[in-house]
Amino acid sequence: MKRYKCAIIGYGYMGKIRHNVVNKIPKLDLKYIIDENINIIPNSYKYIKLNSYKELDFDKIDIIFVCTPNNISPLIIKKALKFNKKIFCEKPPARNLRDVANIRKLKNSSTNLMFGFNHRFHPAIEKAKKLIDSKKFGKVISLRGVYGKSGGINFKKSWRNNIKISGGGILLDQGIHMIDIFRFFCGNFEKIKSFQSNIFWKFDIEDNAFLILKNKNNQLASLHSSSTLWRHTFRIDVTLEKGYFLVEGLLSKTGSYGQEKITYAPRQFENISKAIGNPTETVVYYDTDNSWLNEVKAFLKFIENKSKIKINNIDDAYSAMQIVDKAYKQD
Repeated sequence: MKRYKCAIIGYGYMGKIRHNVVNKIPKLDLKYIIDENINIIPNSYKYIKLNSYKELDFDKIDIIFVCTPNNISPLIIKKALKFNKKIFCEKPPARNLRDVANIRKLKNSSTNLMFGFNHRFHPAIEKAKKLIDSKKFGKVISLRGVYGKSGGINFKKSWRNNIKISGGGILLDQGIHMIDIFRFFCGNFEKIKSFQSNIFWKFDIEDNAFLILKNKNNQLASLHSSSTLWRHTFRIDVTLEKGYFLVEGLLSKTGSYGQEKITYAPRQFENISKAIGNPTETVVYYDTDNSWLNEVKAFLKFIENKSKIKINNIDDAYSAMQIVDKAYKQD
């Protein structure tokens, strides 16, 4: 069995998650863990600790997991692509559209680079996608998503709220996941209306963003992305020609978004003389989150098949960032 030598660059929250995933896949062999704070990296004889990616010998690595802040990840990607390495980079892909466009121009970006939009691999989202693709309920008419959190005690200290590092606020950091799901369900959206505000946290970035989107098929989508909900929330409503479904909750490390489930039902026209207030619905609950693991397995499959990255690739990242960019420019 061929084993791929790996490096994890950035050992914060996501770096630790990727470490756990790598340990679960026998074909992946972790050789390096890199973080500017070398003291947070656990001691082990299995890998080498470095405090800068500039010290990494790229010739000795097959796969690089980039788990750094948004201002650093493009620099690492560009260098790794020069060495023809396979790269798995966390979302957001960069601080802005220009950074992503520059990466997109580079040789091998379409075959060597995948981004961590793991929500596509959540079981309720996978079920929703299967329902859409089955055509059982007809075509999608509209989407409505709410994704938000409450900031937190140390929220003000987070690098995510430093525009020079992050490039944007809650829309770029978290809302981009919902944008990616909208695109996963309906393709790209070309027309965008947006408003943002920062009336609570008062950073140089938004703490609330409202978007309305429309694509070439006249499908509509709305999104509220927020860091002032005071209750972690993930919800997406999908209306189709012959039915509807609702995804609520999100399996996560903390469990703060509630139990993940999907509710769906066929269309039932109301009779004005006998309104149907409670139609018969199917509800499916999920208890296990393998999204982190399954997206890396999908990445590894592309590598082994020596094929172009077909999902969560540079084009997906660019299109999602285009929507974010248009939204920021409107307000």
